[in-house]
Amino acid sequence: MEVTLNRLIEITPGVRGGKPRIAGTRMTVADIATLYLRMGQSLDLIAGKYKLPLASVYAAMAYYYDRRDEIERSIREDELFADSLRDNYPSRLNAKLKELRGE
Repeated sequence: MEVTLNRLIEITPGVRGGKPRIAGTRMTVADIATLYLRMGQSLDLIAGKYKLPLASVYAAMAYYYDRRDEIERSIREDELFADSLRDNYPSRLNAKLKELRGE
């Protein structure tokens, strides 16, 4: 039996932080899992919307389920990082809009 998942998912240091991603793209397994599980997009829709081979999108979800704890931890770390950036660097646009509204 031939296992082909290793040709569909790759990890390259220096590309997207070394996170597992669909081979030949910058779309990570976490990106696919987030679109599918949290945003409710179908795998067919994701493949079409981002011009990805459907087999690769399914491979990303297989990889996710095989390493669920690791990928979820990575997603949480990214969310915490984004939150800290948002807290430390407030939006100048939001500040300007508040100023224009007199808030």
